[in-house]
Amino acid sequence: QVQLVESGGGLVQAGGSLRLSCAASGRTFSYTLGWFRQAPGKEREFVAYISWSGINTVYADSVLARFTISRDNAKNMVYLHMNSLKPEDTAVYYCAAGNGGPVPVHYAYWGRGTQVTVSS
Repeated sequence: QVQLVESGGGLVQAGGSLRLSCAASGRTFSYTLGWFRQAPGKEREFVAYISWSGINTVYADSVLARFTISRDNAKNMVYLHMNSLKPEDTAVYYCAAGNGGPVPVHYAYWGRGTQVTVSS
């Protein structure tokens, strides 16, 4: 079992920055960690994922060059650094652990999410 707890969400003006954190516990060894988001009335969408080693990272086109995913395995933490935020980034952001890829079904474990609201 893996438990994931997100933090760091909040209200920010367009152009601002936030850093989301995800604390992982349990049997996290070898899992890819990812971030997804879901806006009201929309499906959950992929944001970014990072491999166990931290060497491989993949981003959605919509966040490329603005967001950075990182992990600290010693602390069992994964982070999402978000810069140049836009109103369309407003969503609940979820941390997930699993086999990797941009599809939610490939992730077996999910946090409860943290709200990010970007005002224009």
